[in-house]
Amino acid sequence: MTFEIELNGRSRTVSIERAGHARYRVTVDGVASLVDAQRSGDFGVSLLFPDASHAGVSVQLAPGPAQGETRAYLSGRSVAVSVNGRRTGRVAADSGGAAHGEQRVLAPMPGRVVRVLVAVGDRVEARQPVVVVEAMKMENELRSPKAGRVKDVAVTAGTPVEAGRVLVIID
Repeated sequence: MTFEIELNGRSRTVSIERAGHARYRVTVDGVASLVDAQRSGDFGVSLLFPDASHAGVSVQLAPGPAQGETRAYLSGRSVAVSVNGRRTGRVAADSGGAAHGEQRVLAPMPGRVVRVLVAVGDRVEARQPVVVVEAMKMENELRSPKAGRVKDVAVTAGTPVEAGRVLVIID
């Protein structure tokens, strides 16, 4: 199966084929690697690159805050990934495109809520931090996908969360 992804504003061609139980051959722009894939919560996927060129590298993928968006987590960094972005007409998250309608901020991977930075009724700006989640011993500051008003806050500090759980809704 072949996809076109947009990562940090750069388009890449990714091909995925099964290479055994929970193992896949992933080819990015013509460079192949073996990847072990495991479910992470209800919606997330954890990828481990066991081959020598990427030994020990782990990437977590989870649904992003906007419909059709995926978030990738690698070495403490969070990046928006758009799959088949050109075909669907989606705009990269950092390109200035505005999210429309009700938007949900989702837990990127299993973890624990450390801080909730907003309350119901608060006005927020696009990319304003709204909640901090600790996952894999790292704190991830999750941001509003758009300017708007906080419609719902579904968690409190200390709440354990699974990947894909709704944390905050922005209207």
